[in-house]
Amino acid sequence: MPRVKRGVTSHKKHKKIFQLAEGHRGTRRNVFRPAHESVMRSMAYMYRDRRNRKRDMRRLWIVRINAAARMHGISYSQLMHALHVAQIDVDRKILAEMAVNDLGAFGTLVKTALDAAKA
Repeated sequence: MPRVKRGVTSHKKHKKIFQLAEGHRGTRRNVFRPAHESVMRSMAYMYRDRRNRKRDMRRLWIVRINAAARMHGISYSQLMHALHVAQIDVDRKILAEMAVNDLGAFGTLVKTALDAAKA
């Protein structure tokens, strides 16, 4: 029975792992077993953090909206309630963008929401 050489496929698999391990330090970049372990762990972190980024961004938006709302004499929760009662459907991303870049429009939105909530 002839000898089977698996050099081509294993070389391709190893090369793929080494490319993913670029930028890792020490043997994690050029020895297959540590490189593979490091790449698998980094992929797990990437998967986790794609979800965490969404949470982090929402927290950042809320902080920005709260800061801008307090400049207009209202808290974040009161503002969100007033927007809900006034049936103004603006998401937190856009509100945060307005709070940072267009404070005048944000103030108008706050005033409109408060007027509708009081009525």
